[in-house]
Amino acid sequence: MSDNSQSSYRQIMKATSIFGGVQMFNIIITIVRSKFVAIWLGPAGMGIMGLLTSTLGLISSITNFGLGTTAVRDISEANSSGNKERIAKTLSVFRTLVWGTGLLGMIVVIVLSPLLSLLTFGNYDYTVAFVILSVTLLIQQQTSGQTALLQGMRQIKWMAKAGIYSSLAGLLTTLPLYYFYGEQGIVPALVLTAMIVYGVQYYFSHKIKIQTKLVPVKEAIERGKPMMRLGFMLSLSGLATILTSYVLRIFISRIGGVMDVGLYNAGFAIIGTYVGMIFTAMGADYYPRLSGVNQEKEKYNELINHQSETALLILSPLICGFLIFINFGVVLLYSQKFLPIVELIHFSILGVYFQALSWSMGFLILAKGDSKSFFWNEFATSIYTLLFNCLGYYFDGLRGLGISFLISYSLHFVQIYFFIKIKYGFAYNSTLPKILLLQIPLGLLCFAVYYFTDGWVTYFLGSLLILCSAMISLYRMNKTMNILELIKSKLKK
Repeated sequence: MSDNSQSSYRQIMKATSIFGGVQMFNIIITIVRSKFVAIWLGPAGMGIMGLLTSTLGLISSITNFGLGTTAVRDISEANSSGNKERIAKTLSVFRTLVWGTGLLGMIVVIVLSPLLSLLTFGNYDYTVAFVILSVTLLIQQQTSGQTALLQGMRQIKWMAKAGIYSSLAGLLTTLPLYYFYGEQGIVPALVLTAMIVYGVQYYFSHKIKIQTKLVPVKEAIERGKPMMRLGFMLSLSGLATILTSYVLRIFISRIGGVMDVGLYNAGFAIIGTYVGMIFTAMGADYYPRLSGVNQEKEKYNELINHQSETALLILSPLICGFLIFINFGVVLLYSQKFLPIVELIHFSILGVYFQALSWSMGFLILAKGDSKSFFWNEFATSIYTLLFNCLGYYFDGLRGLGISFLISYSLHFVQIYFFIKIKYGFAYNSTLPKILLLQIPLGLLCFAVYYFTDGWVTYFLGSLLILCSAMISLYRMNKTMNILELIKSKLKK
């Protein structure tokens, strides 16, 4: 294996380990916050906070033009060029666009605040709350700008530190507001949290010594058209995802009832949190790296293959663990009342094999800045996923939802693979199919062991299969990046 390939694998693992730790820390913070908020605010208070944040999130998704994501591509390309003047111009345009879209979001919320209160709560009692919270859209857009700068310049350690410090500071400063003021502390806490996160991100982003200035709006819009065009498509696809998710929840509530909606939310919260943690950790460095080589076919092919392989090697033992021990996880995180979601998780977690591959490939469309292709791929995925989910739930309840997600993940993989193969000339190397042929059968065996054995036999055989999956992953990672030597060197230090 060449030194360049080994370096690529090591960079992927380094970024994943750093941001994986950050994600674990954030999960712990979220659990602690949720526990105390549940005690001090109760169900009603949590409901109010959820409605406020979800409404603001919807407005934000429409007005922010996805700049926090699309700008990473432009900043990465400028950074890869090594041209400081180009970097400064890109950042100056981005800075103006961030201010403009942030102000747009704030103004929209202020103007629509009476309507938002009426639609969300059925009265005008929360009009003032929405007016006050409008400033969070400006602050959050500024924060996304700082984060995009750090990510685009690939300052992963600073990003990690910013994530940890802002989460911890937000927890320590907002919990007293909930304790002393109850529901009255919700709005101040949300504003304070936004300010703290921005302050921490600002501190770390300004360690990057690049002189920028606000440029005229007309010039910023002209220069930033590709960024905004892709961002607008991102916003539309995000809106489509939100709407299809909303329609599915309404469908479940009409057919099965509110309890099934709660079970569905709980099941996919587990997958989204603990599996999504891996994707978030890997994507933080992967996207800017891929953006930097998006015009070089050989390089982006190699990087996508390395990322796909690493994602499978990390996720495969976790998938096996989910399949065998999910009962304990459900009871630990929720209670025995939530055990009906086990079958939903079992089927959908098998789809993560395909999700990992389509996730790695899908970033190429973003890195290319191909806004129309990105939108139509995401839109098509939302439509058939919603269709399969409704059919699955109608005919087979929660288990049917799990099966439908497995089908959707598999179909999405085929869709993305052939799309980027035909349009961008992507091709898998010979290694990835070999890993799939080893890891997927182990996952299927874990699935079979859970359903066809009982008691200690299940956990004994399952543990052996998990160990086999982990050993295959460790062997391959050691072969590509000499991971055992890296661990030994770390221990010596």
